Amino acid sequence: MTYKEARVYLDELSKYGSVLGLDAIRGLLRELGDPQESLRFIHIAGTNGKGSVLAYTSTILSEAGYRTGRYVSPTVISYLERIQVDGKWISEEMFAELTEQVRDAIARLEGAGKPVPTVFEAETAIAFLYFREMCCSLVVLEAGLGGALDATNIITNTVCAVFSSISLDHVGVIGSTLEEIAENKAGIIKPGCTVVSAAQVPAVTRILRERATQNSCSFFQAAPEQAHILSSGCQGSSLSYREFSNIRTSMAGSYQTDNLTAALEVIRALRAQGYCISDGAVRRGTERTSWPGRFTCIGERPVFILDGAHNADAALRLRQSVESYFPRRRFFFIIGVFQDKDHRAILETMCPLAAAVYTVDLPDRGRGLPAEALAGEARAYCPQVTAFPGGTDQADGIRRAVEHALCAASPDDVILAFGSLSYLHQVRDAYAHTVDTYFHTLAHTGTEGGSPRPYSTRGRELL
Repeated sequence: MTYKEARVYLDELSKYGSVLGLDAIRGLLRELGDPQESLRFIHIAGTNGKGSVLAYTSTILSEAGYRTGRYVSPTVISYLERIQVDGKWISEEMFAELTEQVRDAIARLEGAGKPVPTVFEAETAIAFLYFREMCCSLVVLEAGLGGALDATNIITNTVCAVFSSISLDHVGVIGSTLEEIAENKAGIIKPGCTVVSAAQVPAVTRILRERATQNSCSFFQAAPEQAHILSSGCQGSSLSYREFSNIRTSMAGSYQTDNLTAALEVIRALRAQGYCISDGAVRRGTERTSWPGRFTCIGERPVFILDGAHNADAALRLRQSVESYFPRRRFFFIIGVFQDKDHRAILETMCPLAAAVYTVDLPDRGRGLPAEALAGEARAYCPQVTAFPGGTDQADGIRRAVEHALCAASPDDVILAFGSLSYLHQVRDAYAHTVDTYFHTLAHTGTEGGSPRPYSTRGRELL
C-alpha cells in the first residue's frame, strides 16, 4: 500500500461517519494485539486549549529526554502532523505500512460480522501501532469528541488525565449543559491516575474534583492568577509561576497564560510521580513550543494572524488578545465557520471590531456554513461584509478574500483569519502566493505595479 492508497482507503472509511462508543475500536485494537497496552499516556480533554497544552507538555518531555508521542486533531499544515514522535511527523512510508495492517484487521472484523471502525478509530489505531513501534516512553494524547465515549478513551495506562478549559461546545452531542459536558469529559479519568486541570468555572472544577476523589486520584489545578507576567505581546510572552521562573513562550494570545500554567501543572504532577524533568528542560521546552493556527503571526505590515477560534469562549479570548495587543488599530477579518458551531456568538463577539469582514467557504462544504449565509449573519454586527464563495474551487474564494484584505489594509492595520482550524492552511498558502507574486513583480519590474501592498519580508520567513 502506498501513502496515496492509504489516504484513499481512510477517506472511504469516512462514510461510516462519527460514532461514539468503544466497542468498534476495542475489537480493532484486539485484532492488532492491543498496542496501547504497552504505552503510558497523558490524556488531554477539554473545549479550548487542548492542542496548546499538548504542545507545551510534549515538547518539555522531549527536552527532558523522554521519547514522546503526540496524537492531535485537527491538523493545520499536513495530514501527517496528527501523529508525531518528539515533534517529528510520521513518514508517508510508515503511515502506509501501518494503515495496511489496520485495513487487513478491519477486513477480518467485517468478515466476522463485527462493527466496522470509523476513520477516527482507524487513525487512532495507526497512532498506537506507531508509538509502540517507536518505543515511546510517554504518549500525549488529545481526545477527539468529548471524553467518556471518545475512541481515545480505550486506553487504561493513564498517567495524567488533563483538562484544558471546558465550555459549551458540541451541545446536544456530548451534553446539553456545561455540567453535562464536563461530566462527559471527566470520563477520561482512570482509577489511581493524577488529574490536572486548567482554571475552570466553579461548577466544572467541582465535577472534576468529585470524579478524581471517586477514583482515588490526586488533583492539581492551575492558578493563572498566580502567574507573574514579565512581558507580553503578539510575538510571545514570559512569566514566572510557582517554582518556575522566567518561562518564555513564543506562542501569543492572552489565553496562553491559562494553557501554559496548565502544562506547568502537568510537569509538577509528573515530578511528583518521580519523572525527572529539570528546570532547564522546562525553559527549553516552552521556548521551542509552537502550535500552528493558534494566534500565529505570518506577516507584519500589515500584521496577519491565523487563529482557530471556533466557539464562543475561544472568540471571547481572541477578542481580549487583539484588543490588548493592537489598541487603536483597524481590523480586517476573514471568517469561515462550521454550521454546527455557535457562529452567531462568534460573530457577535468579534465583528463589531472590524472595519471589514470577508466570509469564505470551508473545505468540508457539507459541514461548513456557506460564505453567503455567513455574510448575511455578519452584517448584523458589521456593515462592511463581503462573501467570497469558492464556486467549483473552494480554495479560490479564500485566495480572493486574502487578496482583498491585503488590498484594503494599510501597513499599520491587522488582518485576522479565524473561525475554524480547517481552512487556515489555505489562508497561509494564499498569503504566501500573494507575497511571492509581489516580490516577483518587484524583482522583474522594479515597481509595485499590480501588487496590493508593500508587505514585510519577515512575513515570508514566518510561513
